[in-house]
Amino acid sequence: MPRLSEVIAALESLWPAERAESWDAVGTVVGDPDQEVGRVLFAVDPVQEIVDEAVKLDAGLLVTHHPLYLRGTTTVAASHFKGRVVHTLIKNDIALHVAHTNADTADPGVSDALAGALDLRVVRPLVPDATDPEGRRGLGRICELDHPMTVREFAARAAERLPATAQGIRVAGDAEALVRTVAVSGGSGDSLFDAVRAAGVDAFLTADLRHHPVSEFIADRAHSPLALLDAAHWATEWPWCEQAAAQLDEISDRHGWDLRVHVSKTVTDPWTSHSPSLSPGAPN
Repeated sequence: MPRLSEVIAALESLWPAERAESWDAVGTVVGDPDQEVGRVLFAVDPVQEIVDEAVKLDAGLLVTHHPLYLRGTTTVAASHFKGRVVHTLIKNDIALHVAHTNADTADPGVSDALAGALDLRVVRPLVPDATDPEGRRGLGRICELDHPMTVREFAARAAERLPATAQGIRVAGDAEALVRTVAVSGGSGDSLFDAVRAAGVDAFLTADLRHHPVSEFIADRAHSPLALLDAAHWATEWPWCEQAAAQLDEISDRHGWDLRVHVSKTVTDPWTSHSPSLSPGAPN
């Protein structure tokens, strides 16, 4: 079995920490570099439910997309839920490693996995990484569909192909408009509207779209007649876990490591239920 330091070096080769945003908190949070690792679990969120799953799996390493301590902390006391996560990890000799914005812009990255889940052909990054001379890394992806379909049909495809969540897929725009090209971005994407407009695509699928940015974007129909599709944040990033696990599997085979790689199927999206409006009419 490889040591943790060897596995971490492999992960850093896929998602170098220096490519993360300056505000981000990536890398190894918990773990002894000399401990042996036999099993690895990939997940989106470092929450207690996932850590308990890692314990049951007897994993030596948990890799998550979201950081545990994004804004720092002054305590890891078990009286707080994040402290309990740290205590559980250490007591069970489980390391935690985070790949966040450095995985977003990687090649392949989070948006490549999202595009793959939707059967889209990736053309290029939506916001290219200026440090990549090959023009393959960057935030988001511009994609082509295998055949034209309506916004309604594309939303149905997304609802079918992405993991099921309470939210499903919300749509803003003409549901019967034809879609040939799509921009996708895993996670929160309404900061990318300018890049999406410039890309000239027919639709944009992302997550966490807020009322005012969407309202203003849709109101400017003369310049941007494209549709917006809003999926659950967790659902747009979960496909990366399978992609990342396959990448580590390949590295393990190449090095002859006796490493078992797993992907958590536990839904950690915080929204648990959805009640649709009974009437589309005006409020009473």
